[in-house]
Amino acid sequence: MGVSRRQCLIWSIEKFLGDSASPRPYIEDQDEDRNQRRGEAANISMDRNLNNLLKWSIENSSSNNSTVNGSSDNTPPANPASAPSNLTPELMSALFGGPSDAELMKAAMAVVTSTDDPSITLEDRLTAFDNFEQLIESLDNANNMEPLALWTPLLSMLAPEHDDELRRMAAWCVGTAVQNNAASQERLLAMGGIPPLVAIATNADEKEAVRRKAVYALSSAVRNYQPAMDVAVEELAKKGGDGTKVDAMNMVAVDDVMTELRTMAADRKAHS
Repeated sequence: MGVSRRQCLIWSIEKFLGDSASPRPYIEDQDEDRNQRRGEAANISMDRNLNNLLKWSIENSSSNNSTVNGSSDNTPPANPASAPSNLTPELMSALFGGPSDAELMKAAMAVVTSTDDPSITLEDRLTAFDNFEQLIESLDNANNMEPLALWTPLLSMLAPEHDDELRRMAAWCVGTAVQNNAASQERLLAMGGIPPLVAIATNADEKEAVRRKAVYALSSAVRNYQPAMDVAVEELAKKGGDGTKVDAMNMVAVDDVMTELRTMAADRKAHS
């Protein structure tokens, strides 16, 4: 038995919804400004596109009922006003795809790391970073950072010569990429990403917002991943920690380490 056009439309919508509605659960999200930062505009736009897509699919599937039921092709529609609406470019993109996530990720990182184009402002770079962070909430996209060679430019943005807001976003993106993701945790460790995060988290001269994101990234990087936990403990020992081995599977013990990180820089600043 053949597949009806209605079934194809339903499958297209289900795929569109499934691809865009499967974020990973958060272990720790210290980002109280997430909703305010992103605002409601994106959700409104998404809802409008989904509603229009659903409306279009219903109209088109309904318009073919006469053919499916054996009616003559020459029979005019009962209600001309309900004739199928035209697809907008946005709906065409939703159905048949625009730029791939990989292309969007590379484009966003190119803007983030751009330093020689005077037309790209700091606000542009922060917006690109925000878009990148949203893209890598997807597990597949986060794991694609390695084949796309995006780990090196991302970690380079943690360097102190960059604007504090860019460094904050870099740490945020690291935390998002590795959260509940063993493959990305392994990649972060292999790329040497743990030491600079510890350095930021324990530096009394860093802005609090940057330190908090570094702690968030470390918290995501070490949970349930012992190799990263061991390196973090070693780096903390260089900063005054006791160097005691911590079980990465013990969430209470990991929380204690994160608490130590949050207080270490504050204590240093108070005694400086």
